[in-house]
Amino acid sequence: MIKVSVMYPNSKEVQFDADYYKNSHLPMLIEALGAALKGIELDLGVASRIPGELPPYVAIAHLKFDDVTAFQTAFGPHAETFAADVKNYSNVQGELQISDLVPF
Repeated sequence: MIKVSVMYPNSKEVQFDADYYKNSHLPMLIEALGAALKGIELDLGVASRIPGELPPYVAIAHLKFDDVTAFQTAFGPHAETFAADVKNYSNVQGELQISDLVPF
């Protein structure tokens, strides 16, 4: 299983509408990705390791898929639609990382 993490870097200039992201953007992804999506989690940054410092990411979405091919097949046809929706919730683009989920 793999995890696709979409990480939105934080700074004083970042605007991020968590309500829109949670209630509109993510449900759109869930519907479009269908059965290929095996799970989803949302982390909203609240702090950093240094008191008073902004968290490094304002939000991180974790999407789980069986493998990279399943992700690419499900995500690819909708990538432009997903990207076009960013303007509705943030002024920063997410950084994407694909990771193997390694149980131990």
